Amino acid sequence: MSAPKQKLSALIITYNELGYIEKCIESVSFADEILIVDSYSNDGTYEYLINHPKVKVIQNAFENFTAQKSFTLKQASNDWVLFLDADEIVSPSLRDEILETINNPDACEAYWFYRIFMFKNEKLRFSGWQTDKNHRLFRKSKVRFTDKKLVHETLEVDGSSCILNEKLTHYCYKNYEDYKSKMLHYGRLKAKEAFYREKHFNYLSMIVKTGWKFFNHYFLRLGILDGKKGIIICYLNALGVLERFRELKRLEKKNELAYYLVMP
Repeated sequence: MSAPKQKLSALIITYNELGYIEKCIESVSFADEILIVDSYSNDGTYEYLINHPKVKVIQNAFENFTAQKSFTLKQASNDWVLFLDADEIVSPSLRDEILETINNPDACEAYWFYRIFMFKNEKLRFSGWQTDKNHRLFRKSKVRFTDKKLVHETLEVDGSSCILNEKLTHYCYKNYEDYKSKMLHYGRLKAKEAFYREKHFNYLSMIVKTGWKFFNHYFLRLGILDGKKGIIICYLNALGVLERFRELKRLEKKNELAYYLVMP
């Protein structure tokens, strides 16, 4: 007697994703459940989702990426989970590999995905992203998001991790202001991580690490071969590092002020 077909929950977190979430949902229409947790979007995303016949949507205030994804994971009805960003697309070939994988009795507990990065509608081949991979497919019962990171959350897996052959398509760059806003937001969250770990602001580290980020991604990771796209991406990635240090300095000053205010 053959094993029963495994069910799959597609999970997505959103905030103001109108214009991208539609394609993402369409690409995971093969899932048995599409569950979306929205961080109180104000661009019409939530209104679109509540009227979508294939989607279950919940609103939950955004604290950080780890907390939001942990909350979302708990809402999943099925053990097999496919976790996507709203600007990611599952190709037909990746869909087929996912379905084959979860119905394989020898499947690993979690799977890494490599990603194809898109600058608007053009492929970004280098600029530091060519080796990027993330856990996207896994068993809910075998994983947890570690609380050690607020951004670029880390998955702890009770078991083995494998890598799928097909790649996930990530429309990372909509426009300049959107990507800049994203990098600044990530930088501030990373500053909070550093502050909680009692790391201290240092001017020399800020200069060296910001410069190194650009040099590493543009020259060593071949962003120069991406032309104008590479310059923009590498500059904005370096800007995110700079913002991390600036925010860390702000947090330290705020903490010092609060200390002196409570001193007798």
